[in-house]
Amino acid sequence: MAAPALILFGVFAVIPLVGVVFLSLTSWDGLGTPAWVGFGNWPKAFADPLTYNALRLTLLVMVVSWIVQTPLSLLLGVFTAGHQKYRTVLSVLYFVPLLLSSAAIAIAFKALLDPTFGLGSIEGLGILAQNWLGDPVLALATVIFVIAWQFVPFHTLLFAAGVRQIPASMYEASTLDGAGRFQQFWYITLPQLKHTLITSTTLILIGSLTYFDLIFVLTQGGPGTATRVLALDMYLRGFRSYNMGVASVIAVILAVVGVGLAILLSRLSGSNRMTSQREGA
Repeated sequence: MAAPALILFGVFAVIPLVGVVFLSLTSWDGLGTPAWVGFGNWPKAFADPLTYNALRLTLLVMVVSWIVQTPLSLLLGVFTAGHQKYRTVLSVLYFVPLLLSSAAIAIAFKALLDPTFGLGSIEGLGILAQNWLGDPVLALATVIFVIAWQFVPFHTLLFAAGVRQIPASMYEASTLDGAGRFQQFWYITLPQLKHTLITSTTLILIGSLTYFDLIFVLTQGGPGTATRVLALDMYLRGFRSYNMGVASVIAVILAVVGVGLAILLSRLSGSNRMTSQREGA
C-alpha cells in the first residue's frame, strides 16, 4: 500500500537530492558538461560573506516569523473555534490570503508600498509614508509582515481544529471548580494543543527555509543584500551567476538544516512515544 507513495517520494525527492549532491561536487555553468572538482565548491561557499549573510537572514526570518505568527495564529484559532455564526464568517475572511499565490501577494504589496505611487505618495499618513522596500531594515520587516499576512490563516486553521477536538467536559469540570477564561486557556487549552503547536512550529521553521517567490518578486533580495535569504541566494548564484556548483552547495545546506530541524522538533514533541492527549486515552 505504501509503494506508490514511496515511488513518488523517491522520484521527486530522493533522486533530485542525489543529483544536487553530485552537482555540489562539480563546476558547472548550467550549459556545458559538469567538471568534477570534489569538495572544492564547499570552501568557496563558506568563504563567501554572502553565504553567511544569507544564512543569518534566513535564521532571522525563521525566528521572527515564529515569534509573530505563532501567538497570532493561536489566539485567532482559539477565537474562531467558537460555534457562533459571526466567528465562522470571520474564519472564512481570515482564510482568504491563503488562497492567493505568493507572487500575486508580492505584486500587490509592492504596488501598495511603492514610494511614488503607493502609500508614500499620500499626504497625511505620517509614519506609514515610508520607503518600506528601499530601507534595509524596513525591507526585511516588510517581508516578514507579508509572509505572516499570508500564512497566519493556515496556522489559525490548525489551532482552530485542535481546539475543537478538546473534550468539552474538561472545560465544564474546570468551570465547576471556579476556573476563569484565562485559567482554562493556560491549564487546559495550551497543554491540549501541544502537538498542534509542534506541528505549526515545524511548518513555520521548515517553511522559512523555502521562501523564494514572494521575496524575489517583492525585493529581489534588496536593497543590496538586505533580504537575500539562502533560497534566493541559491537561485541568484545558479541562474544569474551561472555557478551551479556553489548553488548546489547551498541547496544541500538547506536540505540538511531542514531535515535536522524536523528531526529535532519530532524528538522534542515526543511523537515517537505514541502518547495521547485525549481524555481517558
